[in-house]
Amino acid sequence: MGKIKGFMEYDRIKESVIEPKKRIENYKEFTLAPKDEALQEQGARCMDCGVPFCHSGCPLGNLIPDFNDAVYKNEWERALTLLHSTNNFPEFTGRLCPAPCEEACVLGIVNPPVSIELIEKYIVERGFKEGWIRPEIPSNRTGKKVAIIGSGPAGLAAAQQLNRAGHSVTVFERENKIGGLLRYGIPDFKMEKSVIDRRLEILEAEGIVFKCNIEVGKTISAEALEKEYDAVVLATGATIKREMPIPGSNLKGIVQAMDFLPHNNKAVDGQHERDPKYLAKDRDVIVIGGGDTGSDCIGTSNRHEAKSVTNFEILPKPAEGRTEEHPWPYWPFKLKTSSSHEEGSHREWSILTKEFIGDDKGHVKALKTVEVYWKKVPGERPQLIEKEGSEKEWPCDLVLLALGFTGPEKSLPEQFGLSFDERGNIKGENNYQTNKKAIFTAGDCRRGQSLIVWAISEGREAAHQVDTFLMGRSNLPQKNKAGDLVAQ
Repeated sequence: MGKIKGFMEYDRIKESVIEPKKRIENYKEFTLAPKDEALQEQGARCMDCGVPFCHSGCPLGNLIPDFNDAVYKNEWERALTLLHSTNNFPEFTGRLCPAPCEEACVLGIVNPPVSIELIEKYIVERGFKEGWIRPEIPSNRTGKKVAIIGSGPAGLAAAQQLNRAGHSVTVFERENKIGGLLRYGIPDFKMEKSVIDRRLEILEAEGIVFKCNIEVGKTISAEALEKEYDAVVLATGATIKREMPIPGSNLKGIVQAMDFLPHNNKAVDGQHERDPKYLAKDRDVIVIGGGDTGSDCIGTSNRHEAKSVTNFEILPKPAEGRTEEHPWPYWPFKLKTSSSHEEGSHREWSILTKEFIGDDKGHVKALKTVEVYWKKVPGERPQLIEKEGSEKEWPCDLVLLALGFTGPEKSLPEQFGLSFDERGNIKGENNYQTNKKAIFTAGDCRRGQSLIVWAISEGREAAHQVDTFLMGRSNLPQKNKAGDLVAQ
């Protein structure tokens, strides 16, 4: 490393943000870019640690010490080349990834870890600003045609990699715009949609064809797609929403988060007026689910000017730091306070909703809860125990269910004649191939609901396997079992 003792000289910095009262007035991103010198100092904090465990934390195998060093040396274009060698879309991960690489940082054992995600974001932002990110058009075409179903991060990564291998790639999307959950699941205050659009311009210039408003299995048959294309990649995500089958769950005012958020994103995009049933203004809102989607519902509700926002989580409140159950360098389940939490919310832990209560018009007016705790028995799954006498009633006008997803929709895979694994995901072997040789699968529909970095990684890995299937070998990069990048 260029600055051997940089980690001793410089403190970790966080990205500056606009204060909550100001930023909730609109849906724009609210982060403030640090100066290049500050980012160079953060790059200097990266240690000459011998074994960079950040690699094991990153599903993409990003060359983190290398691009940190390049930033420290003010070699931004080289840093961008290193970053793009493993990550097709660092502008997405630099905004949305929970940064498992930072939790695996060696410096993080004794001091705050290197600000890896911050550096990553501003490497790619510098690249767009300077015009370094240009279309990479393949010099030769193979004559092979590949269909990608789904335009989320897995589908887009697979599309770009396969296009670079010289195949003719068409991406099918049932929504009216490309991006999947990036477009309609992530609020604009976390990532403005112009960030997707500028990357799509690059992908289209590279020769990828995008077809929106086409639902394979309905608009076009699975059989027709198989006949027209040499290979098909299903990257449809895990979109079956988890339900809450308790008394009163059919009342008005109980809304799935992934109905609420896409509706709001389309309203922000000017596609339609807001439906009152998705509007949190002047309402007492309860968000059930303490993950990132729940956090997004909180931030959106505050921008709607909700009367109050309360967040329920069935798990106990995590510790502030690591515990013995999650030693370094593994991902620690510790307390996370998001920017949306800071904007205004009340959080309740170890709480279970038992019943929704409605008014005489069939609209939710309250819900009943009970406090719970988890009993741990060695060798067994933890048992959920309700505390006697802890029942409570909470007034509310709008309930948002942010409970995650149970798996991919079954209709399309069934039309292709594909098999499912024991968890209900599309069964894809280690080579991402399904039970039909020319059909592959990648992303959440294969591995279950997961992180954006895993989606991009899956798309890249699937592309390598598709290319190998079509050509007998592949020069596209892939990761070996140790997480290192190799070419076949």
